[in-house]
Amino acid sequence: MQAEPRKSLVGEEYEVEIGPVAHGGHCIARTSEGQVLFVRHALPGERVVARVTEGEEGARFLRADAVTVLEASKDRIDAPCPFAGPGRCGGCDWQHAKPGAQRRLKGEVVAEQLQRLAGLTPEEAGWDGTVMPAEGDKVPAGQVPSWRTRVQYAVTADGRAGLRRHRSHEVEPIDHCMIAAEGVSELGIEKRDWTGMDSVEAIAATGSQDRQVVLTPKPGARLPLVELDRPVSVLRIDERNGQVHRVHGRPFVRERADGRTYRVGNGGFWQVHPKAADTLVTAVMQGLLPRKGDMALDLYCGVGLFAGALADRVGEQGAVLGIESGKRAVEDARHNLADFPRVRIEQGKVESVLPRTGITEVDLVVLDPPRAGAGRRTVEHLSSLGARRIAYVACDPAALARDLAYFRDGGYKVRTLRVFDLFPMTHHVECVAILEPAAKGV
Repeated sequence: MQAEPRKSLVGEEYEVEIGPVAHGGHCIARTSEGQVLFVRHALPGERVVARVTEGEEGARFLRADAVTVLEASKDRIDAPCPFAGPGRCGGCDWQHAKPGAQRRLKGEVVAEQLQRLAGLTPEEAGWDGTVMPAEGDKVPAGQVPSWRTRVQYAVTADGRAGLRRHRSHEVEPIDHCMIAAEGVSELGIEKRDWTGMDSVEAIAATGSQDRQVVLTPKPGARLPLVELDRPVSVLRIDERNGQVHRVHGRPFVRERADGRTYRVGNGGFWQVHPKAADTLVTAVMQGLLPRKGDMALDLYCGVGLFAGALADRVGEQGAVLGIESGKRAVEDARHNLADFPRVRIEQGKVESVLPRTGITEVDLVVLDPPRAGAGRRTVEHLSSLGARRIAYVACDPAALARDLAYFRDGGYKVRTLRVFDLFPMTHHVECVAILEPAAKGV
């Protein structure tokens, strides 16, 4: 006999006390019946009316928005962005919090994930608990740093550019994104008619004047004539197979970091914050302290950012192997590092390629895995290579904490951890953990 469908609680409202921050841009509360609520647009210690946005009777938890604030936190401000708020744009999580409070909340999330998933206190991770803003991002309450050099706009049925609402395919039309970098805003994407397009991605390179627009048309739609307020190259994503095609201009942008220029093709991955690449390279190199003649690995190497920095420092007697799954990124990495004869870039998934290399010993490792982390199998393999130091760059503190526990099982301990706020107004952070072999018997 089929079970009765559970009653949806969407739209129900509860007056609740807001508890601690949780990973994902929300805080935890409980209904009077004890059901867990993940509440957005709230801050710890507040009393709010929370309206359910997802969930049903008997569910393990409900998602909700704080629609009325009855008792406000001292950290609360009016959201500077007119498109932020319950049911509105989902691009930012903490517009309603003072900048310093945002960094504090992010630090609490990192600490909680380390403790829960790796059993580490901040002290044991060599972290002082601070979340560092990028250079130039320390702004007063009510101001917003314009940092996002890549913005993917969704398009409404009538051709208006906007951003998606939280956990929704619905589009919030906007006339300006406050966190968009100046190079993106000056294109004037929001003023144009994008009828027939599913999405429009705008890219403003750091360290060059390169501007690029990547169009994804709806099935059967024709491309518009792209006339923007600044010169741009235009790419199109084939809606059938996801392949990227050049329409006009260069198929790549030139990014700059650590004194080198990097070609990034077909809308490929590069750090979104203009200061992020240099900030992360500095943190990684300060943690690893490469020596002339070192053999190093750069895993999930993208277009070669860390491989280039390592090659520069290990010299002609050293060697660097990069591994990357994306075909175009591998082509770019090989182009970007062509002046280093002792750098090799292999294409494929790290967990498949690394065992095939036959490498049994290395001095240094950098890994910058996707959001899901490296995973137990890859960490076990890395732990067997005897590296003097390992730098783990992570955009997700939960995945980082899980992998740090695997590294501990493999005989490595965290020497230092640094946390950077390279995504202001959102819940995301970037971490750099430096690991070294644990002392025998520890």
